[in-house]
Amino acid sequence: MLTPRGAAALAGLAAGAVTLGVAELLAGLLTRVTTVEGTPSPLLAVADAFVDLTPPWLKDFAVATFGTADKTALFVGMGLVLLAACAGIGLLARWMLAAGLVTFALVGILGVAAVLSRPNAAATDALPTMAGVVVGALVLAWFNRDMTTTAEVEMPGDLTRRSVLVGGGALAVVGVLGIIAGRVLSGAGEAVRAARDAFVVPRVAAPVTIPAAAEQGVPGQTPYRTPNDNFYRIDTALTVPQVDPTTWRLRVHGMVEEEVEIDMAELLAQPMVEALVTLTCVSNYVGGNLAGNAVWTGWPVRELLARARPLPEADMVLSTSADGWTAGTPLEALTDDRSSLLAVGMNGEPLPAQHGFPVRMVVPGLYGYVSATKWVVDLEVTSFARDEGYWTPRGWSERGPIKTASRIDVPRRGPVDAGPTVIAGVAWAQQRGITAVEVRVDDGEWQPATLAAEPTIDSWRMWMLEWDAEPGEHTLTVRATDGNGEVQTERFTPPAPDGASGWHSVDVEVR
Repeated sequence: MLTPRGAAALAGLAAGAVTLGVAELLAGLLTRVTTVEGTPSPLLAVADAFVDLTPPWLKDFAVATFGTADKTALFVGMGLVLLAACAGIGLLARWMLAAGLVTFALVGILGVAAVLSRPNAAATDALPTMAGVVVGALVLAWFNRDMTTTAEVEMPGDLTRRSVLVGGGALAVVGVLGIIAGRVLSGAGEAVRAARDAFVVPRVAAPVTIPAAAEQGVPGQTPYRTPNDNFYRIDTALTVPQVDPTTWRLRVHGMVEEEVEIDMAELLAQPMVEALVTLTCVSNYVGGNLAGNAVWTGWPVRELLARARPLPEADMVLSTSADGWTAGTPLEALTDDRSSLLAVGMNGEPLPAQHGFPVRMVVPGLYGYVSATKWVVDLEVTSFARDEGYWTPRGWSERGPIKTASRIDVPRRGPVDAGPTVIAGVAWAQQRGITAVEVRVDDGEWQPATLAAEPTIDSWRMWMLEWDAEPGEHTLTVRATDGNGEVQTERFTPPAPDGASGWHSVDVEVR
């Protein structure tokens, strides 16, 4: 049997669910029937605003704890907070209706503020949230009036609570259905999905060939080329932007002699190239898996920038994605002879939507937060003295060159049988390459590992070492040497502000 406090909490939950249901449904309709460029969804706007305000240490913690499930964890956390807030408002309204309604309105104002804080927001984007708050407040007032009226005529308490239970539960279900319907409407990317299905990755004059010697075939070792479905995804987009290639445009402007704009047809008409490049997230901890290797198809960014002719005082390109995220990339990294691409293909397929379809940037040698802009729509040639990318004012370093790293893939977990076994993994130092990998067992001597072939210095390199494992507890440690002859540093640093460093170690039990 529902207690009076339980009935009040349920009334608050019902009001909150209806609010979000109405707001998300109207936001979905607004997105479907108009050319909305902002974020009218209060759920996404609040989540995006939270991400914007996240300090480096909290982002670090979220990625380290949840990995690529960080967005799911954020939404679960938001849901729990909303449930608690709505229940609390319901309890407050039972005690003093006016106070409950005022608090409800204040929460709604925060939602409106989050919507209006999004890039390209318009005043009309706030209308769905405002409408939802009005309806939710009416629901909250109605429930409390219902309980008051029933009490005045001395209706049985269980009947009152039963009506709240039935009505509140029904309205909560309606609200949830409204949220789902709104998400379905706003996320409707049928045209984009159809365009991707029809997209043909352009042929290139010199396709990348990966020699068999680049792989070592050790069970459990990372595959040399990462399948698209397994490629890590770390970004601030809580929903994948749906960018129609038929309307896509890329503008180059700023400190240039001539502004340039191209569309998809013109981009695909350019001579495409393939490049084998390992991408790495700056949030990757020592031994982490936020790195992936793929063959990318695209047009060199330097060719497009050459058309615009950057001015001598420019030293940075601020790239912007369709959802407003920005990255500040050193101009030199986009104009030298490295394989910096406007990529349209990944491992011979069109870019997956979550990896930037229809066009993204790929820049060897730099962490993704300063280079790997997905859904790219704008390139502003500027300088580090004038502009900064999304993560720089949030405490991350300005330029983000990738540090030398090595990782043990096997053995990684569980006991190991005594006798001959294999220690294996990958190492990377994009733009420098890997010339040596060494492994140490406990406090013993460093032993040179066998390296696989290295098709390009922009890709990771596989390594292995045969080990005669003796029974007991052992610590395995790996370090790499890059193409400049510099040995990977032992000094441990966390990812913030410019990438993690240190030797990767694994504790194993040998039976």
